[in-house]
Formats: sequence, structure tokens, C-alpha cells
Amino acid sequence: MATTMRAAVLHGREDVRIESVPVPEAAPGELIVRVGAALTCGTDLKVFRRGYHARMIVPPALFGHEQAGTVVQAGEGVTDFAPGDRVVALNSAPCGQCYFCERGQENLCDDLLFNNGAYAEFIRIPARIVAKNTLHIPDHVPLEHAALTEPLACAVHGFEDSHPRPGDMVAIIGGGPLGLMMLHVAALAGCEVIAVVRHDGQVEAARQLGAAHVVQASTIRKAIRETRALTPRDRGVDIAIEAVGLPEAWEEAVEMVRKGGTVNFFGGCAVGTHVNLDTNRIHYSDITLRATFHHTPAICRKSLDLIAGGRFQASAFITGHAHLYELNRVFEKLMKRSSEIKTAIVP
Repeated sequence: MATTMRAAVLHGREDVRIESVPVPEAAPGELIVRVGAALTCGTDLKVFRRGYHARMIVPPALFGHEQAGTVVQAGEGVTDFAPGDRVVALNSAPCGQCYFCERGQENLCDDLLFNNGAYAEFIRIPARIVAKNTLHIPDHVPLEHAALTEPLACAVHGFEDSHPRPGDMVAIIGGGPLGLMMLHVAALAGCEVIAVVRHDGQVEAARQLGAAHVVQASTIRKAIRETRALTPRDRGVDIAIEAVGLPEAWEEAVEMVRKGGTVNFFGGCAVGTHVNLDTNRIHYSDITLRATFHHTPAICRKSLDLIAGGRFQASAFITGHAHLYELNRVFEKLMKRSSEIKTAIVP
């Protein structure tokens, strides 16, 4: 194996450079994986724009977190994986010992370990992630499809956290990658999904992925009115899931839901964002407000099983391919709101 590799290094705001860096070595308990496919992600796009992520990455640092590949080196003590194994290594792992882990809320772990470096020829997988959140990929699953496990786990967690029932009317606000994933998951679970989108390219994607209705409105008030009109007696949806990460979309979700319904604020807003909500409506309509962050090891396994099972349309989410040296061009294109859902970066 070579001693150096090409990798994307984040240096700051809209400053990602493809550099030659040392190929990592596996310490005890660790793996080195040859990246077969790394996927673009809305979180990575935010990091690219802002130049950092307070919890996940501080520059200069290797960049990217959705990937799947082949083990090339296993550190001392690793028994479950060997060179040649096809694996998807998730981007985090909980400690298993803190207050939250002991209560089954591993996504809120006080010592949640994150890993970055997917946009590279090789990636080092820390021992804790090897032990808790690295999965064998079934032979029939392409690597780029397996790389969808991490974002799909977030979508599955958000959907299940909303406590849906088959037949529920569910509004998904947002037609980005995670919004589309969530509506697809909801449709597969037997819900009647209303996709609330803004851009033309999102309309057909939403229909293809199972939306029973698509609302494309120029204003929030119009979107609320058209969404409620699709429900019996304009009562509102059973569940409204916000997947945009904007305060106005959070407010929109509360206005779309029925009495006794559930709102999930899935999209994360910028630090310091405040939202104006109608407390009278929330209280007297008995509305449940929830928010869902990240995923757990159990949900990651469920997500890979969903991909491997064949019902989940993995290929629909991979809408482009590019080489590592094209990464900046890909992000610039995504910032212009192209119709791409996810681009597979193939080192």
C-alpha cells in the first residue's frame, strides 16, 4: 500500500483543498478502509459554507463522513473484520457508559465520538466505531448504496421518533436529500405522504419516492392552506416533519398539523436561532412537539437492512458521480440548488 494518499482537507469557509497526506496506520482496535464511495451530504455542504462544525470538525481537518469501502488493514485485537471485507463504518459511536447511553438515548451521548475523512483514498476507523458501529455489507449491495446507511439512519430515527401509525397523513417539509429519504421511509411504512417542496426538480423526485401528494407553493401561507386542504375537513396532518432547518419552516409545521397531532423539528437551525410559535394553538390543540438528532447503532443496522432488502430505492438517491479532485466543483453546484440529490465521490 502507498505511503501517501489524496484527501480533501477543510481549511476554512469554502476552502477545501485536495492534498497529499500520509496514509493512516491502524492502531490497536482500528481499521484502515479503502474508500469505494463517499457521498455528499447537506451537513457537509453546511460545513463547506461555514468552514467548521462545532461538534464534528474544526479545521484544518480531513473532510466528509458518508462512506463505504474495503478493509485493507486491521489493527491488533480486531477479530470481526479482516482485509478484503466490504464495510460501512458509521460517522460516530456512543460511549455506552454515560447517563444518556444507559437510558437508550445513545444519540445524545455525552462523549459521542465523530469521525471524518471520507473524501479520501483511505480512512482510519477509530476503535470505538469499529467495535460499535461498523457493519459488513452484503455481497449484493453496491458500496455507494451502502454509503447511504448514515443519512438513512437519521431519517429512520426522525420518522420513528414521530410515532407514526400506518395510514397516517404525514407532511414532510423540505425536498432535500433527508426530506426525500424521510418521505420514502414514510411511504414504505404505509403512510399517506404530502411532500411540501419549493423547487421544480424536487417535485418529480418526491413523486417517484412515494409521495401521494406534492405541494409546491410560493409562500408559507399558501403551503399551509394547500396542505390542510388535502386532509379530511381541512383538519391538518397527523404528523408534520420539518426537514429544512429554517425558523419559518418550524412555524409552518405547527400550522399544518391537526389537533392532537405531532410536529417533529428534524431540521437543525443555526446556533442562536429563535422561533415564534402560537402557544395558544399548541396548548389547546394538544400538539406534541418533538425534535430528533442523529442516530443510534441499532437504527444504523436497521437502515442497512432496509437498503439490502431492496424495497428502499437506493439508486434514486445517487444522482451523480465525480472524482475526488472535482469535489469543490460539486459543492459549488450544490450551493446553486441543482437537482442533484447526492453525488458519489469516487477516489
